[in-house]
Amino acid sequence: MAEVILNKLRKEFKKGQVIVKDIDLKIEDKEFMVFVGPSGCGKTTTLRMIAGLEEVTSGDIYIGGKRVNEVSPKDRDIAMVFQNYALYPHMSVYENMAFGLKLRKLPKEEIDRRVKEAARLLDIEHLLDRKPRELSGGQRQRVAMGRAIVREPQLFLMDEPLSNLDAKLRVQMRAELQKLHHRLGVTTIYVTHDQTEAMTLGQKIAVMNAGVVQQVGTPLELYEKPANKFVASFIGSPSMNFIEVTVITDEKGDFFLFNEGLKLKVPQKFVEKLSPYLNKVVILGIRPEDIYDTTSSSYPQSVELQKAIIEVMEPMGAEVYLYFNIIGNSMIARVDAHTQAKIGAELTLAFDMEKIHIFNKETEKAIL
Repeated sequence: MAEVILNKLRKEFKKGQVIVKDIDLKIEDKEFMVFVGPSGCGKTTTLRMIAGLEEVTSGDIYIGGKRVNEVSPKDRDIAMVFQNYALYPHMSVYENMAFGLKLRKLPKEEIDRRVKEAARLLDIEHLLDRKPRELSGGQRQRVAMGRAIVREPQLFLMDEPLSNLDAKLRVQMRAELQKLHHRLGVTTIYVTHDQTEAMTLGQKIAVMNAGVVQQVGTPLELYEKPANKFVASFIGSPSMNFIEVTVITDEKGDFFLFNEGLKLKVPQKFVEKLSPYLNKVVILGIRPEDIYDTTSSSYPQSVELQKAIIEVMEPMGAEVYLYFNIIGNSMIARVDAHTQAKIGAELTLAFDMEKIHIFNKETEKAIL
């Protein structure tokens, strides 16, 4: 087991082409850390530098208190699971799982013990004699996981290992990964572009964009207190709604968020933080689940009502996504399945003002 420390970690592929920009990050011993972000954000490159598969331009990597910049991948005591299962087609499941241990010249009895223990953990004991071509996608992924587990490493590195699976199997494998981490307690770094995967798996999540770690926190911290507009837009499904508004006040001293066709009263507890932005344009953010359909569900007292024309409806079973437009901004409400909304008809929506987010228009950093 080991903690991982990245100190000013940087990667440049060519002069001026910076892929990873001076990342400072600490991953605690036994922690499940997820790197999440869009394609090209640097998450896989960061993982490969930790693995030793990519040369570090500058900065330091520490695994278990030891600086490993110049240590070869085989000597870092890590195990990787890739998107591509990379199983040897001519070998059985047992042979695939045992191959790395044989190269390390472990005793035959120890290899057998580790392979059978990993197979038991992953519920693939009955598959040990089969070849990869005889396995389903989910079974192949379990074998790839087993090959990593038998190494008994101090660190697991996983690069989008579930992306080749269908949606139902991905959900099942996420649950299996959680149980596996709980049993083994090995420090794990997991890369994905899927925010749902990140939220369900990660004890901590590092949200990356353009080679920069935007925010690190628990899933709930990222959801409730995003550091900037990018994190707010990336975490949560459907994505947060955004609209530019001006902060104004009336003769009573009450604050409002105003735009043509929109005037929302700000709760008193937010007034102090918004005071420096009086008469300035800011970005209002509100999550789809914090917009209520007044015809089909109860809603909090701290709401402001807003009329809108429903443009699209997406039934999702237990809920419905309502798409509507406010002053040229497409927005989504996530409402009860028994909504009375109809496409093309006007509906009164309730915005929960206690749950709003406000971002600086210029920096996109969170104000509240």
